[in-house]
Amino acid sequence: MATELEELIGFLSHDSPPIKKAAVNIFRDYTGSEDGLQSLGKYSAVAVPSLCRLLAEKKEVSEPAAEALVNLSQVPDLAGKMVEMGIVKIVMDILYKIHCDIKHLLVMLIVNVTQLDAGIESLLQNADEKMQGLYVMKLVRSFCASSSSSERKGDDPFEHVASILVNISQKEAGRKLLLEPKRGLLKQIIRQFDSPSPLRKKGVSGTIRNCCFEAENQLQNLLLVSEFLWPALLLPVAGNKIYSEQDTSKMPPELGSALSIEREAVDDPEICVQALDAIYLLVLQEAGRRAFWSINGPRILQVGYENEENPQVMEAFERVGSLLIQENGVETDTTLAT
Repeated sequence: MATELEELIGFLSHDSPPIKKAAVNIFRDYTGSEDGLQSLGKYSAVAVPSLCRLLAEKKEVSEPAAEALVNLSQVPDLAGKMVEMGIVKIVMDILYKIHCDIKHLLVMLIVNVTQLDAGIESLLQNADEKMQGLYVMKLVRSFCASSSSSERKGDDPFEHVASILVNISQKEAGRKLLLEPKRGLLKQIIRQFDSPSPLRKKGVSGTIRNCCFEAENQLQNLLLVSEFLWPALLLPVAGNKIYSEQDTSKMPPELGSALSIEREAVDDPEICVQALDAIYLLVLQEAGRRAFWSINGPRILQVGYENEENPQVMEAFERVGSLLIQENGVETDTTLAT
């Protein structure tokens, strides 16, 4: 005899739209509790495909189906099963249909499954050389194209792509994809650091930091986008002081012009630490140090450190400063020493 849950899952495929709608709403509510998620674990092989089929229907049905899948994907074991069932391909196919109106939820679903290695592998499409990187390229393009218009409307369905990029850049294969010069993905991503969205800004910062772990082997690819990279890393830690003409004259225009006017300081310690970590990884390399000195980077760190009060950020400053002092022994930077 079928259990109550089995009957409910069966109704997800019912021919009657009202019954199907009622069933998916009840199922969505059921996934909203920890007890409900635990009970659903053994039914995932049937429930997940049924919910996925509903994603392409009208919003009144597709939205609660997507919400249920997002809730289910928060459980690592269930997320792993969903990846095995091909959830990434299903979601990406629906996400780019012309009339998809649950984009925000579908992106959230990808965020959750890419917290698993298997989910990252699936999104990167490493198993298919011809398709490799296509999903990521699509997401980056949408992430960048949707920012300004969506933010003005107060609706930004692709903002959580920022978290997906952080997830995939934690893996070497993801970093290599983002750093491929021909694709130009990192350049597109970095330019989103100017977004007023804290989520976008933090995601971009975290992605840059992760990519800098490839500095030993891919420094030249990182420096190819230095016009955007250095401002994204240095402006958050430069403080809000107006720099002298003597200082800015030694900087590239994109940095000097920004530091010669009044501006708001970045007040998110996590972004500041991520920026300083990335700088540290870059200046560990001899060519990275040369590039950093050529833009008067140490002076920016010195001024930023003088105005910093957060202990974690100060520690990150000091880590970079110690490295620069050991290399050059420049007296003006001793304020950064631990």
